[in-house]
Amino acid sequence: MTMITSEMVRTLREKTGAGMMECKKALTESNGDLERAVSLLRQKGLASAEKKAGRVTSEGIIGSYIHMGKIGTMVEINCETDFVARTEDFKELVKDISMHIAAANPSYISRDEVPQDVIESEKEIYRVQIKDKPQHVIEKIVEGKLDKFYTDTCLVDQIFIKDTEQKKKIKDLISDNIARLGENIVIRRFVRFQLGESAKA
Repeated sequence: MTMITSEMVRTLREKTGAGMMECKKALTESNGDLERAVSLLRQKGLASAEKKAGRVTSEGIIGSYIHMGKIGTMVEINCETDFVARTEDFKELVKDISMHIAAANPSYISRDEVPQDVIESEKEIYRVQIKDKPQHVIEKIVEGKLDKFYTDTCLVDQIFIKDTEQKKKIKDLISDNIARLGENIVIRRFVRFQLGESAKA
């Protein structure tokens, strides 16, 4: 049995923002394995994020980011209280997502926003590309390609640009902050401008 030191607890707290007792429990459960402890806390954080998902978010801030005068973004992110909206953690989250939108150029916030005609059009393109394969195989491939389409175009499904391991999605970033700040957090809307591009119809 690995001895859980206060240094280990402090490191885990800094990494996750979780409480001291939760960190100690996670480290004990993972036998001192820091990465596994982070994973356990994230799983618990995701559970608490789901509980908070129905709560009203009427506060928050509008953040913006301009990249070298060529690309500009604005995003509205909501939380439950003005107190959380004024914290450095929340401001940092808004800044990170503004920068991510500038770099990753999403078209929608989530899968729910993608119009049905766009989905059907994408499916049709995929079916034509693989028309010679058996029908049951075609449908599996189409679903896989559609998942990739969502990952490319939906903000919450995109891999966070600042994640060096290229594993954390924007929805994971939101869930982490819900767990850390204790409030529901919602990306309400965003807009992205690129110098010289024509306006969308």
